[in-house]
Amino acid sequence: MNGIDFIIVAASVALLFVISYVFGRKENNTDDFFLGQRKVPLFVACLSFIATEVSALTIVGVPATAYSENWEYLQFFVGSAAARILVAFLFIPVFYKYNCTSIYEFLRHRFGSQTQYAGSIFFFITRLIGSGVRLYAACMAIGIIMGWRIDLTIALFIIVSIIFIAYGGVKAVVWAGAYQAIAFFTAGIALLIYLYLHINGGLSAIWQTAGEAGRLSVFNLKLDFNNPTTFWAGTANAFFIGLAVFGTDQELMQRLLTVETRRKSQNAIMLTICGALPILCIYLAIGTLFYVFFTQNPNIPGPEETKKVLSYYTANFLPAGLKGLVLAAIVLASIDSPLSSLSSSFVMDIYKPLIKKQASEKHYLNVSRGGIIVFGLILAGIALACQPIKNILWFAFEIISVTGGATLGIFLLGVLTKRKSNIGNVAAMIISTVSMTTLLLLKHNGIIGLAWSWLIVLGTIETFVLGFVFSYIPDFHK
Repeated sequence: MNGIDFIIVAASVALLFVISYVFGRKENNTDDFFLGQRKVPLFVACLSFIATEVSALTIVGVPATAYSENWEYLQFFVGSAAARILVAFLFIPVFYKYNCTSIYEFLRHRFGSQTQYAGSIFFFITRLIGSGVRLYAACMAIGIIMGWRIDLTIALFIIVSIIFIAYGGVKAVVWAGAYQAIAFFTAGIALLIYLYLHINGGLSAIWQTAGEAGRLSVFNLKLDFNNPTTFWAGTANAFFIGLAVFGTDQELMQRLLTVETRRKSQNAIMLTICGALPILCIYLAIGTLFYVFFTQNPNIPGPEETKKVLSYYTANFLPAGLKGLVLAAIVLASIDSPLSSLSSSFVMDIYKPLIKKQASEKHYLNVSRGGIIVFGLILAGIALACQPIKNILWFAFEIISVTGGATLGIFLLGVLTKRKSNIGNVAAMIISTVSMTTLLLLKHNGIIGLAWSWLIVLGTIETFVLGFVFSYIPDFHK
């Protein structure tokens, strides 16, 4: 790192705080703090959604996967794109119909308070673990490039995140997300061009070297239920994870609820298909070029662990300026935004209905900011616990596959049927999560061969069916 690199990183972070100040002023109530009064422009909400979806897992994890495996991760985008279309026309209309601040308020309107509490708690668990992995991925890369200890790096960026989000609320988060998406795209393109210019033989050599090693494989059409990266398993997994993450997770849906109308919100999520695919392809291509570079230069040692390939290459081979640009993108990805959605769900789904029903907006706003601090500390602890993980990308998907089906199944029960249940929904969610956790443990211990990709499919179906059956039991309506 030299002076120009530090200037680029410092300017990037400073601009983030300028955005927080400009767009985060005059937060007078929870409607301001969590929805931005629904005055965020459509294009900004779209870019912010993409930034949240991309995060450090794409910047760090996707190149590592392409470097060590192939392009089969791209298959997941087929299911993901289909999920966005269904979310646009299935979930967004009901969230606007009930004027939801937290999407789990829909569960209260549809079923009852117990289902709302359960949905919110499942969101806390899933989002905290998933975001902890994302934070670890970013801080691991920053620590390697800067030579910092991982625990101090995590602590630093959690403190920055807390200050940034607690002050600015969702408007700061959404506008900063749009800025982050542009930074991710710019850094990716610059790194891709630099790598290409340092490959001997150009495109033909890349195609031959990567192709002969199977690194360019995209579609795996084998009907193998034990392989998580076949087209069938990947598409099904991505479709159900897409429904769960885009439609029933407050973290991403919160961005779509900041625009003025249902129609604009639907258009925003549809546009994310066009924005997320190029970024995904850029970072997959970066991973492939990493493989070709180290193959062409056998005298140069590669990274000790494949998950560190991006940070290793950045620290050792990138020139001044470009190193700062890539580091700035990773730094921006580490300033985690789920703290806002976690706080909004806690206040609207737990604190307000259960702990203090009648209070001033100023009180709820202060509790919201306090919640951001508490969730930030929890997130730091989870990030520290992620160090033994080898493939951070697949681990994040496994977590969502275990718990996501429980929440998605109940949301689908609410929008697709007229059945009424409450305690029964909670029981269905718990049973489904226990079942999927058991299957995952059996798979990791070699007792069964079922790929983890199918877990969210099975979990969603099990939750939906159990919730439907329990709706016929009168005592489960309470």
